[in-house]
Amino acid sequence: MAEMSPLRRRMIEDMTIRNLSPATQQSYVHAVSKFSRYFGRSPDRLGLEDVRAYQVHLVSKGISWASLNQVVCALRFDAENPGRFAPTSWWSGGDSNLMLLAMRS
Repeated sequence: MAEMSPLRRRMIEDMTIRNLSPATQQSYVHAVSKFSRYFGRSPDRLGLEDVRAYQVHLVSKGISWASLNQVVCALRFDAENPGRFAPTSWWSGGDSNLMLLAMRS
């Protein structure tokens, strides 16, 4: 089995500290992993425009609202934790919520 990356270890530790359920942890790790694989780069090398492009991709593939929301929550959790992908301040402006709501309608 491959060794866990420091970024993934940190994310799991942060989710454990915040008392997220094992199922939520697994879902978030999977969502961030798929996001990273889609771009072929580590999450710490991805930013807001990448999140938006990924959301557009998922919507074009017919993802359900509930699944899209879960991915956004996972990416938000990942971005809000220190040492995670670049730059974390983009969540504070609420742009992600507006983008998600616009995609919902």
